[in-house]
Amino acid sequence: MPAPRFFYPDPLSPNQTFELPAELAHYALRVLRLRDGESVVLFDGHGGQYSAQLSVEGKKAHAHTRDFSPVDVELEGDITLVQGVATGDKMDWIVEKAVELGAKRLVPIAAQRSVLQLSGERLHKRHDHWRRVAQSASEQCGRNRIMHIELPMTLAAFLEENQEREDRLTLFCDPEGQRQLTELLPTSAPAITLLVGPEGGWTPEEHRSALDAGAIGIRFGPRILRTETAGLALISAVTALQGWS
Repeated sequence: MPAPRFFYPDPLSPNQTFELPAELAHYALRVLRLRDGESVVLFDGHGGQYSAQLSVEGKKAHAHTRDFSPVDVELEGDITLVQGVATGDKMDWIVEKAVELGAKRLVPIAAQRSVLQLSGERLHKRHDHWRRVAQSASEQCGRNRIMHIELPMTLAAFLEENQEREDRLTLFCDPEGQRQLTELLPTSAPAITLLVGPEGGWTPEEHRSALDAGAIGIRFGPRILRTETAGLALISAVTALQGWS
């Protein structure tokens, strides 16, 4: 059985001994019931991973790193998912599965029709929560880098930022779009951005602004997908069409 994998928030190096953070120690000892001397795998999000051995003293746990392994399971290309903020557990699901599918970056959009509107302390708490979901998903799926999650922003703010990236192919998910994904891919573009609206879809104003900023509207099949399905299906399709593994 593979050794449990944990994200450690500080830079790691071989032959290093350190105390695990309280939350991580609790999960390792009380949830997974790991014991003194057991082997684990640690990664710090900068690529590669370390084998390590646990040392347990009561509720505290220390880890001693051993060999470094440069293993890397990142996609060959760069996918950014620009996701209209969804309600309830849908965003957790989107974050988790986007990590598993290999997305490099997720940009939550406070769309005009987003039911969930975040601001102030609530916004930062939700952002921290999504980051923890991404970390946990990386531990589970074998990624040694953490998908970057931006603070929620408006579509206009994202489009202004994205115009500076001429090397990106930006695709706008549009149920009434005239072009198909297969018409545009495969392409030599090393980076692809996917824009997916919230439950209520994009407004006509947001639709126009995206196309005016250079995004290409695409229709992804004859059926209308839910917001928590569309982006993940697109990531999978793009990965397959581009031949990225």
